[in-house]
Amino acid sequence: MECTGFFDLASLTKPLVTAPLALARLELDGDRRAQLGFLDRIEPLTVRQLLSHCAGLPPWLPFTGEPLPRQLQRGFPEGVHPLLRSAVAGTSTYSDLGYRLLGELLEQETGRPFAELGAEASGLLPAPWEQPPIEIPDGPDAEAWSLVEPGSALPPRSPFLPHDANARAGMRGHAGFGATPQQLEQALERWLQGGFPARMAVATAPAEDGTSWGLGLQRSSGGPGRFGQLLEQVPMGFGGIHVLASATTELALPAPEPGAQPGESTAWWLHFGFTGPALFVRPADNACICILVHRRGPSGQMLNLKQMQGRRWDMLSRFIEGIR
Repeated sequence: MECTGFFDLASLTKPLVTAPLALARLELDGDRRAQLGFLDRIEPLTVRQLLSHCAGLPPWLPFTGEPLPRQLQRGFPEGVHPLLRSAVAGTSTYSDLGYRLLGELLEQETGRPFAELGAEASGLLPAPWEQPPIEIPDGPDAEAWSLVEPGSALPPRSPFLPHDANARAGMRGHAGFGATPQQLEQALERWLQGGFPARMAVATAPAEDGTSWGLGLQRSSGGPGRFGQLLEQVPMGFGGIHVLASATTELALPAPEPGAQPGESTAWWLHFGFTGPALFVRPADNACICILVHRRGPSGQMLNLKQMQGRRWDMLSRFIEGIR
């Protein structure tokens, strides 16, 4: 650990909070259309689909409190922004909306607030936080919000609320938890002891990018420029939890350009967060590497995807070089 700051975990909420809660408390294959209000949907809607992002839901829509089925029926300006596009049931399209529905199901079936359930089960901290995470500017979701809801103001920023607009607005399930490196290490220990990586690392649906998704984690692929290329250098049996944390704002060298197609699947599974963190786990020996970084650049700007990948790649490659 290189720092003790507080980090907005963003979408790491999905594999560390929402997916374990769903696996522990929800039946995976029952049809939830009626329960969630999708009365006009032709295909069944299951927890398994939601966990693996293959329910055919768009990647993103603004959270205004309107029921999601009604919001989908009204439509949205598809194609005007990378976040605003449709999806096909059966193929994994990474979607915050599916995890929103999982959060709603968990509240319905337990009668308890999602934040309370998640904090109790994971040990991570739900927003609003007592200490602010490293601040980053608004991201692409702010642009997409104004395109879908031009008459609805973007949720106000606060140093104690998540950077993600939907999480700030109160959308549960997909983001909204944070931690210091020490708190995250303790949460990862609970996660591993609960056996969740092995339950989540089950190939469930093919992904748009040629990889596959399990029940809350994505299979890591080898090949030039892919994180699996680095991770395959970690010897089997290495095991243990390794939280790599840095609050630097300096830019790293760019990560290698990935090949057009992913290589062979590796024994590692992964998940990334919008604000910068990354989770890598190998269920075969419970090796777990988590990177805590953020997307703030040296002049306060938000890093683009390539710059953020470079920061993650630099930290992971230096760690692996150290253990070799």
